[in-house]
Amino acid sequence: MVKRINLALQGGGAHGAFSWGVIDRLLQEDEIEIAAISGTSAGALNGAALKAGLASAPGPEGRAAARRNLDHVWSRIGKVSNSLMSRWLSSMIPAPHFMQRLTHAMSPLTWFETMGRFVSPYDFGVLYRNPLASIIAGMPHAALNGAGGPQLFVSATNVRTGRIRIFANGEVTPETIMASACLPTVFKAVEITDPRTGRTEAYWDGGYSGNPALFPLYDPALPRDIVIVNINPMIKDGVPRLPVEIEDRINEISFNAALLGELRAIRFVKRLFDEDRLSGRAMKNVLVHMIRNDDLMAGLAGSSKIVPGPGLVAELHAAGREAAQEFIDRDLENVGHRDSCDVAGMLAWDAE
Repeated sequence: MVKRINLALQGGGAHGAFSWGVIDRLLQEDEIEIAAISGTSAGALNGAALKAGLASAPGPEGRAAARRNLDHVWSRIGKVSNSLMSRWLSSMIPAPHFMQRLTHAMSPLTWFETMGRFVSPYDFGVLYRNPLASIIAGMPHAALNGAGGPQLFVSATNVRTGRIRIFANGEVTPETIMASACLPTVFKAVEITDPRTGRTEAYWDGGYSGNPALFPLYDPALPRDIVIVNINPMIKDGVPRLPVEIEDRINEISFNAALLGELRAIRFVKRLFDEDRLSGRAMKNVLVHMIRNDDLMAGLAGSSKIVPGPGLVAELHAAGREAAQEFIDRDLENVGHRDSCDVAGMLAWDAE
């Protein structure tokens, strides 16, 4: 029996390679059909590669195409991150040899964050480019808004209003994906004109307002089951003391906040269903599942989101495949019947 699911893919820079591994394994399971995808930042990039591949052909050919797309994306992420960092550093500091040795000896992210307080992406003039553009355009199957395949929802944050903007299906373009992944200290805001209003708006990373957005997946036409692939650790033991550790934890908490808010809303609706107070109303009692590895993610430095160390992308891919296999073995039978994620426990005041 085919299990129809919706995928909700978090953002987290190069740590999105974990989600790549999850998707890679799910695509090998004929029993699983992906009906819709909601993605933010790296999750939007993964979702677009997945959607474009599945839309290119039916059945096994589409799955193979999606895997080729994802292989293409992640084979280039590490190379782009390192070359981009080097170029920015050399642009900001006309470094002689001793300075080059010093920058190699120190954390690239520390340099980058420090300079980001004084140098804007807008200061680079003609040297500026967004490397995601070439990655997206170079995918073997790059038709993002094809009619076939799963529905696709990409989240970005409107700079002017601070509100979430969902780009759905035919609205998804390379520009909307770059908007979803636009960290404002790294990239220029992505400007997109709304054809309905004619107004041009600037967008930043969708993680500030929805990481990932779940509400587009409440459509009655979509299956009840939402599988969230979480790459920002919910639980992280110990009190951070070093400045970089404090910044890392602030980032993780901030980028989980919108997701926790949506999970609280889901829990509220579930309680109403349990109390039989929604009979006859057009409300959807969604089923929540989660694929994550907090132990692994909690041990990674925030710097590896921008500059992944040698072998990290492959390590995260392997870990994602392993986590997906655990989901298949333990929780796939729950799809269509019950939650496999303890939403109430996760949201409890004294949750561990």
